[in-house]
Amino acid sequence: MTRRGRLLGLVFSLPLLLVACAAPVSVDRVDPRIVHRELTANVLTVGEESGASRNVLYRWDLTERFQSDPEGALAQLHAAVTVGSAGRDELFALAELSFLHAEQTGKQEYYLAAAVYAYALLFPNGAAQPLYPIDPRLRVAADLYNRGLTSAFASADRSVVELRGETRTLPFGKLTVELDPKWLRWGDRRLVNFVPVAELEVRGLRERYRRTGIGAPLAASTVAFTPDAKLRDFVGGGTKVPVTAFLRLDDPRRSLATGRMSGALEIYDGYTTDLVEIDGQDVPLEVEPSAAFAYTLSESAIWDWELRGFLVGDLVKGLVVASKAGEARAQLLFMQPYRRGRIPVVFVHGTASGPGRWADMLNSLENDPWLRTRFQYWFFYYDTGNPITYSADVLRTSLRLIIQQLDPDGTDAALRQMVVIGHSQGGLLAKMTAIDSETRLWDTISQRPLDDLILRDATREQLRRTLFLQPLPFVRRVVFIATPHRGSYEAGSWIAHQVAGFASLPKGFVDVMKDLITGNPGVVTLSLAGLPRSINDMTPGNSFVQALASTPVAPGIPTHSIIAVSGDKPLAEDDDGIVKYESAHLDDTQSEVVIRSWHSVQGHPLAIAEVRRILYRHGEEACRSAALCGASDSR
Repeated sequence: MTRRGRLLGLVFSLPLLLVACAAPVSVDRVDPRIVHRELTANVLTVGEESGASRNVLYRWDLTERFQSDPEGALAQLHAAVTVGSAGRDELFALAELSFLHAEQTGKQEYYLAAAVYAYALLFPNGAAQPLYPIDPRLRVAADLYNRGLTSAFASADRSVVELRGETRTLPFGKLTVELDPKWLRWGDRRLVNFVPVAELEVRGLRERYRRTGIGAPLAASTVAFTPDAKLRDFVGGGTKVPVTAFLRLDDPRRSLATGRMSGALEIYDGYTTDLVEIDGQDVPLEVEPSAAFAYTLSESAIWDWELRGFLVGDLVKGLVVASKAGEARAQLLFMQPYRRGRIPVVFVHGTASGPGRWADMLNSLENDPWLRTRFQYWFFYYDTGNPITYSADVLRTSLRLIIQQLDPDGTDAALRQMVVIGHSQGGLLAKMTAIDSETRLWDTISQRPLDDLILRDATREQLRRTLFLQPLPFVRRVVFIATPHRGSYEAGSWIAHQVAGFASLPKGFVDVMKDLITGNPGVVTLSLAGLPRSINDMTPGNSFVQALASTPVAPGIPTHSIIAVSGDKPLAEDDDGIVKYESAHLDDTQSEVVIRSWHSVQGHPLAIAEVRRILYRHGEEACRSAALCGASDSR
């Protein structure tokens, strides 16, 4: 070879020499967030298998086969697990890769297989060592179980999860699933129509709560057990119950080898159950309470009540319940059936409003584990244009009826530790559950004793019940939120009075007023042409609101004030756009918190925090005085 040829050969071989000298393995410094994303990525977050599963495929020389023949690769890996030549790593890979294949093909048997493999990994029932608690695959495996279970039992359009006992096909055998009807019972109702809430986007709630654990989080509708059954639990018909579906498998590791598996579906109420026992250990359940709550509100008719309830005096009818005098109506809504031993917290909304305005507060309180075992939440709903005395009577009557209905023998001490929380006009109604009015309210309409008037017996009894108030014996604490104790300046405006003039009045109230006025001319200060509405009652200087303001809450009943102010003036001069601070302030409350906010302050985080503080205090005092210390076990 010529010198020129040797030189050219050296030039062309130089790149090969350089490659040969380069390190075959190297590292580069990058942002640690990039590395973390690569290490934690999995099928649930990026739609691809995790590094852990890729390692397993490589270890078993299945990388290429999984791409070309995923079911064959999964079968080969399954066989290795069942003969004992593989372990936890392979089980995790089987769960994740089965889920990935199901996502790519829509085959439900592979969703179910993913759930089975994940369960066998998480709960080996003594057959092998489980994952260490800090192994990141532990949480991924639980999520694969939850998602796999949800998708395995999903309807064809994936709108609902169809829970039933049946024999299901697996890629490697059969799974016989049992469902005891007892798991479908919720109070006096049957759970139906299970919606996967993990797939729902929640709007309108400031916080979304999720209790992480095991099981498929769902929202269930309810129906009566028989078409003609009358429900007496005061739960709205459209309420969606947060539940968790859990498939308990029998001896999963050993059953994988036989291909004959069995299990039982269990359905847990997210309001009452936090834990499930598996293999002798307490495991938290996965629950999506906020999503179920938002789903309830999104389909509820309560939003239609708000303005209509201000203008129509007989709109709200309430639930018919039995009473000593026959049947009567109670205008209360429960989020869940009555729970013995839990203290009622009654929320009373304000003018042109409704129970839905308590959404953020309830969402937060219901997801406090300490409060959840000690309190139950009820909502009073009413036609807010009616006279305040009338609405207060409806509230008082509703509470009496329900206490009598739920606890006729008076054995549940929790019902006699009730807390009433009222916003705006609702605060005035709340106060009227806890006062001895003597003759103050009656004196605003007449200077003659009631017994001296010419009245029908029913009218006299109605007036006595409405205007001569005694504190309800079961109300033990009252919370006022943005309450116009001395009236609202907005209620005194010309526009407010013009709007109120369009509001109709309840027939029963009008009949009582006719009997009172026509039978006793010149004795009362009312006229049939100018019967009061709530706006009149809340006008500053009105005789009713003045009389109520001068009436103290009964001794022994603590009160608390949450007051909103929207400006930066001195408190004595500030207001929330509806109510002045000086009207909302009371001198003798146990606590007062002032929040920079508009009038609708009940959803403000500081207002919620204050209510939570008050309920903690109330619960602790009830524990000491009445031995009401909450549930010891939330299973």
